[in-house]
Amino acid sequence: MNQQIRKIMTSNVVTVNDSQTVQEAAALMSQYNVGSLPVVNNNGQMVGMITDRDITLRTTAQGENPEERVADVMTAQQIVQATPDMDAHEAAQLMAQQQIRRLPVVENGQVVGMVALGDLAVDNQLDNEAEQALSSISTPSAPQK
Repeated sequence: MNQQIRKIMTSNVVTVNDSQTVQEAAALMSQYNVGSLPVVNNNGQMVGMITDRDITLRTTAQGENPEERVADVMTAQQIVQATPDMDAHEAAQLMAQQQIRRLPVVENGQVVGMVALGDLAVDNQLDNEAEQALSSISTPSAPQK
């Protein structure tokens, strides 16, 4: 049986504006206990994602100023997204292929939800896909030389 993402996604998604500071993004992550935020522009269109890892590696580890803009630290290229009508099995496969744990759900350029690996795991029909996705995501990468 096909199940649309809209039925399992979290729809109250906190976003950050691309002109806000990295410090503000980190504070939002802390406040809402999340590890990533969709980044939107002034028109509400999704333009990227910023993760706690982005902040650590692109700001803190580089000795950069936490007042740097989110736009300078976020991932903006090839943002993997789902649509509300996407099949949940397809979303799980996409997450496994792209090695991501959180998938923004976008409709007409606007963020309408977020699906996490945990959302798939709690659905009995999707627990095998979630397990396979986690296995793919958790495959260790080779250290950089």
